[in-house]
Amino acid sequence: MLYWRGVNSQCYGNDAVTAYHLAEATACLTVARSARSGRWGEALDARRAHHPNTIRFDRPTRTQPVSLTGTQCALDCAHCGGHYLEHMRPIWEVSPREHASSYLISGGCDAHGRVPVTSHLEQVARLHPGRRLNWHVGMVDEADMAAIAPLVDVISFDIVGDAETAREVYGLDADLDDYMETLALLERYAPVVPHLTLGLFGGQIRAERQALSALAAHGVERLILLVLIPTEGTRYAECAPPPLDQVAEVLLDARLMLPSAKLYLGCMRPFGAYRQALDELAVRAGANVIVNPCRAAQTTAEELGLEILWGDECCGLD
Repeated sequence: MLYWRGVNSQCYGNDAVTAYHLAEATACLTVARSARSGRWGEALDARRAHHPNTIRFDRPTRTQPVSLTGTQCALDCAHCGGHYLEHMRPIWEVSPREHASSYLISGGCDAHGRVPVTSHLEQVARLHPGRRLNWHVGMVDEADMAAIAPLVDVISFDIVGDAETAREVYGLDADLDDYMETLALLERYAPVVPHLTLGLFGGQIRAERQALSALAAHGVERLILLVLIPTEGTRYAECAPPPLDQVAEVLLDARLMLPSAKLYLGCMRPFGAYRQALDELAVRAGANVIVNPCRAAQTTAEELGLEILWGDECCGLD
């Protein structure tokens, strides 16, 4: 399922690795701050060459996350376990008279990794007039995609870099080719913004670069990067987040492999010292948008001479 980390939602971390991440963050930031050449310099040069001298910080207070399944999900994924569905409102409790300007339409998956997108279509249709809808559909088939297309403004779609990760995390028999084929199918009906979670395989950087290569070859124009949060009550609760130096390298890979694509650091990422360092590293690696940024991101953007813009909806609704 798609994660939603609203500004008021409960945050989980892993206290056992706090000291390690403090030391790791210091070392990583020292390199990034002092770099004027090498990959850090190349990343900023790529950003300047292909993008305006602005950065957007989003606090998505005007987007309401909605679940089509309530708290039900057949997959019980290793990183989620249905926890994030608890932070979404069931579709049957949502009224079109509310003041949200947009909705994230999501929910739990069936055993094949598909959100039941054609359920509750009448209720969703009542929410659409005057509002934008960002759908999370999972591994949807073409018939269901065609059925919901008139109600779709954008689709958020998770990319997984290899079959072992899909099997370990989701329990699905799917590989990178399957995800890229589904991406191509979705693009025939609506704009799609791919999501890639770094460290999804129990906090290990594993097949993220393969996914980036495939997305670069596909010519994606936008990419939202997330980072695993070890979440209480899930199978990955005791895992550490991926090492910051490795995450930084993937951020640099993303900018250099996708120089003209708009890169986002999305709402799902660890908190505390890890997040402070990650947000600064993302700015220095050339990110275009950061959701719920730490103060460090703002300070770094100002240092780099970037004009700061602010948004108040889900970053996928660009």
